[in-house]
Amino acid sequence: MNVSNSKQLIDSAIDFLKEVFQKTNKTKVVIAVSGGIDSAVSLTLATKALGPTNVFPIFLPFAKQDMSDAKLIAEWNHIPHENWQEIQIEPVVDVLTHSTDLQELNQTEAVRLGNIKARVRMLFVYDLAKKLNALVCGTENKSEKYLGYFTRFGDEASDIEPIAHLYKTEVRAAAKSLNMPAIFWEKAPSAGLWQDQTDEQELGFTYEIADLVMEQFLDQKKTIGEINLPGIDQSVIQKVIDRINNMSFKLQVPYCLSK
Repeated sequence: MNVSNSKQLIDSAIDFLKEVFQKTNKTKVVIAVSGGIDSAVSLTLATKALGPTNVFPIFLPFAKQDMSDAKLIAEWNHIPHENWQEIQIEPVVDVLTHSTDLQELNQTEAVRLGNIKARVRMLFVYDLAKKLNALVCGTENKSEKYLGYFTRFGDEASDIEPIAHLYKTEVRAAAKSLNMPAIFWEKAPSAGLWQDQTDEQELGFTYEIADLVMEQFLDQKKTIGEINLPGIDQSVIQKVIDRINNMSFKLQVPYCLSK
């Protein structure tokens, strides 16, 4: 991981965004902003690459979900208010859940409901992008990608990903380097799929530990027996690797018959 050279990572991401928009002959970008660090950093990078007048944040709360941090980062980036759009997704989600068996939520049904919310949000994001002839900016980081911590055809859907090559700890370092408000790197990461949900509670380990394991397992191609992380219990290392292996199908679908 390269947390010590955040400026280089930031500059590379901005250059990447500029190149893609030039190549695709697009000038506008739509991004769903939740108030979490990933969408906040992605929004900031897009603003630096394209200018605030070409960035269109969309806020997609469910019920009473707080959007104050999402609006804070849009304001901080000086994005014109006329570019902002907010849509309450609860009515659409309710229509879908009433046609299913999602009644009293257990853990599995809570995940199903979270997936529905993520996919409904992406419908609105892509519809706005079509209206504006814009690209959709994703907000996925490398940690979430390999841990499978995303909804297929939901928050994973995008046209361009400015931070998908960065581990969560690198995203946090980038937020600090960008001098973003401290709230974005201090709050517990959450996908906002249900009340009081946090990523790390659901995963069973912290992103700091997961990133250290993934750096050796994925980047350095070490086996579990070769991974050396003093102070980290072997059972936690195994849990991270098991999660990567169990979720690897998400990076391969759809499976296709090749000729």
